[in-house]
Amino acid sequence: MRQRAAVLCGAAVALAGSLTALPARADAPHPASTASAAATASGARLAWKKCGTDDYPTLQCASLKVPLDHTRPRGRQITLALSRVPHTAKTYQGPLLVNPGGPGGSGLTLAGFVASALPKTVAAQYDVIGFDPRGVGASEPALNCRPGHFDPVRPDSVPGTRALEKANLARARAFADACGKKYADLLPYIDTVQAVRDMDAIRAALGARKINYFGYSYGTYLGAVYAKLFPERVRRLVLDSIVDPTGVWYDDNLSQDYAFNDRHRAFMAWVARNNGTYKLGTDPEKVEAKWYAMRAALAKKPADGKVGAAELEDTFIPGGYYNGYWPYLAEAFAAYVNGHDDDPLVEAYENFGAVDASGDNGYSVYTSVQCRDAVWPRDWDQWRDDNWEVYTKAPFMTWNNAWYNAPCAFWPTRSRIPVNVANGKLPPVLLFQATNDAATPYEGGVTVHQLLARSSLVVEQGGGNHGITLSGNGCLDKHLAKYLTDGTVPRGHGEADAVCKALPDPKPLSTKAASGSSRGSTLHGLLGFRG
Repeated sequence: MRQRAAVLCGAAVALAGSLTALPARADAPHPASTASAAATASGARLAWKKCGTDDYPTLQCASLKVPLDHTRPRGRQITLALSRVPHTAKTYQGPLLVNPGGPGGSGLTLAGFVASALPKTVAAQYDVIGFDPRGVGASEPALNCRPGHFDPVRPDSVPGTRALEKANLARARAFADACGKKYADLLPYIDTVQAVRDMDAIRAALGARKINYFGYSYGTYLGAVYAKLFPERVRRLVLDSIVDPTGVWYDDNLSQDYAFNDRHRAFMAWVARNNGTYKLGTDPEKVEAKWYAMRAALAKKPADGKVGAAELEDTFIPGGYYNGYWPYLAEAFAAYVNGHDDDPLVEAYENFGAVDASGDNGYSVYTSVQCRDAVWPRDWDQWRDDNWEVYTKAPFMTWNNAWYNAPCAFWPTRSRIPVNVANGKLPPVLLFQATNDAATPYEGGVTVHQLLARSSLVVEQGGGNHGITLSGNGCLDKHLAKYLTDGTVPRGHGEADAVCKALPDPKPLSTKAASGSSRGSTLHGLLGFRG
């Protein structure tokens, strides 16, 4: 859940204004006047207050109390933070809940982004609803198991010696132990199923018979599970960059390692193609060798006492999520290799890799949800064998990813059985997937397309970014707008129902061409990493 610098994403993410709670009513679809009448007839209302930002001035905020344990509705209550951009059109299609992924990502500002990025005529027909899932951000209580867990300099992620393996294992166990001691009363209730029941409580508080839903990354799994548990309450469902629900979560993480390695090599090839700017050579394999030589040097002598081998990986992993970061990363890489200047590398780490308090919170929720959601191996020998096997073919992120998830080997709560999201009871569903997505590899989109009987899959051919709609690709956004306008989905033959070309790769910062679309940078600033 790392957050990049605002200067790169171009959007403020802080929400102003206090949050208060009461339920509200708003059925869908019907004219706005009818919605207001329905809300009044129901009695209590959500107390929306202005909390706009410079970027999203119409944002409103509220809060909602929900049971910690939904099987005990009169038991302990927790608070969910909500945001809204209200509809303005006479035609009202109901609430559109949005989620940025994670698990652990805050969705409050995403509501403002989605409402502003959709065509105005489409956004005006929806109340776009953001929310911080339980444990996240402005929701209460918010988790922070072990502040500073990612402070530099961490042990080298590749456990080439027994001492390094012990050091990394000690960190993973310490995080799990800290969560167990600090949040023993909460952890059994921090998982996807509980978050889905929270979503249905939001639906009820909004007074809607059905919801529309738009989720990115982990948000696709959240949406698929909601649809499984409450199929009759789904009106429209959009899933972008799709989690493979058959691999949650241990197998999915191993699959990521191969995909991120491919994406890192694509970045190396891009650097080689732009040798006139970066002077690192025209052979991608030799450029990659220089990157690993840089890693080895930083393992021995961290840059500015901050960027060692593990922190270098943290810095470059975001490039696997969004190629708009490539020019910044390439400049830092070239400066270190060619000029022995580590200042740009340290700056890149601070922008892309460093974890702040919100990142600590996001990681705490990430582990809490993933470790609880599904069964993980408790025998470290299996982790060791599996990850060394993957590492031989995909060295870039394998061990970094392993240690990121390793607390699940020691997690203090029992795991659930994953939800089978196969579903034949839904209205048409719209899926988006890039063929070279690293965080949620392409096969996940195909799998969900098969599991959701009336789904349509739109593929971005050759695309490698994670989170592809509302990011500058007009072809993808056209399908999204049609669906949200009147439910239209493409119907094709074979694996994909529609195919869109990927956007071109960015240009170096020294060229006149922009390094990436402003909207794309803003979106990926909100989606974060590891989701």
